[in-house]
Amino acid sequence: MPLTIYDISKKANVSIATVSRVLNGSDNVRESTRKKVMDIIEKYDYTPNASARAMSLRSLKTIGILCADSSDIFLAKAVYYLQQELQARGYESLLCCTGYNLDLKQNYVNLILSKKVDGLILVGSNFIGTTEEENQYIIDGSAQVPVMVLNASFDYPNVYSTLCDDSSSMLEATIEMVESGISDILYLYNSDSYSGKKKLSGFEMAMKSKHIANYENLIVRIDSSLTQIEDIASHIEEFAKAGHTFHGVIAADDTLAIAAIKYAQRNGRSVPDDLSVIGYNNSILTSCCTPELTSIDNHLETQTTQLVKTLIGVLSGEEMPKKSIFSGKLVKRGTTNF
Repeated sequence: MPLTIYDISKKANVSIATVSRVLNGSDNVRESTRKKVMDIIEKYDYTPNASARAMSLRSLKTIGILCADSSDIFLAKAVYYLQQELQARGYESLLCCTGYNLDLKQNYVNLILSKKVDGLILVGSNFIGTTEEENQYIIDGSAQVPVMVLNASFDYPNVYSTLCDDSSSMLEATIEMVESGISDILYLYNSDSYSGKKKLSGFEMAMKSKHIANYENLIVRIDSSLTQIEDIASHIEEFAKAGHTFHGVIAADDTLAIAAIKYAQRNGRSVPDDLSVIGYNNSILTSCCTPELTSIDNHLETQTTQLVKTLIGVLSGEEMPKKSIFSGKLVKRGTTNF
């Protein structure tokens, strides 16, 4: 296998950005470092090629964007913001919707790389697996171009992460609901992705810190096949009819929270007097219900702006932060009265 920029940085024990500066003839490199990199290049007879195109002067100024599902409100908005940011900086983008199957993700990454893009953006935490095998396609891609991950963290050379601190954001929102006097909280989620696990972890930490007994009995995973709000509301209704009592709902996304409001309306429960509801993402859905939805804002637009800034910096050979983390904010509306 031909030597890559990643291989050079590893052998020379320097960052990929430093290798880029050496290859591009930048003056902003110490002579001893330049010599160390050049010695590796000469030893292995390295010639910059397609695998180094993101760092080279022959940039096509095109970025590959992958998302699992363009019908998902969060992912669609993220793609929109990313494309706007890239265009403002003179870059075009190629978009592939991969679905959630690992083989398809791998195939689409290879497809986009074959188009000689300058970098890859993975939109959504579903791209990060739990094992090295599941993440190998990301590792392989990062040996060719910078890989940017939105809404998740992946620690590997030439991979850069931009995300909201979902765990802390969920923890703080849950504590606020508990301190308002509501301790029987139904937690709704529908994903075991990196982000989904962080949110659930934050909820659980909050309930434990407040010494809420048996909170686990009110954690409900909504099957991902239930995509219609009416169907999700029916599922919540069945759960309640099975004898489960709750006066608060915290949901891992706004769609699930809207379904909880729908459930309440069907069953004559006043929101927020009988049932307080908090969603996540602060999406357009927050204004599509009555009362309007309280939701955690994960600062998606800010995240995408930072991600593109990091990517452009990396492509320019600058040292950029490997991870950018933002704090979420609870935006209070009519579904809570605290």
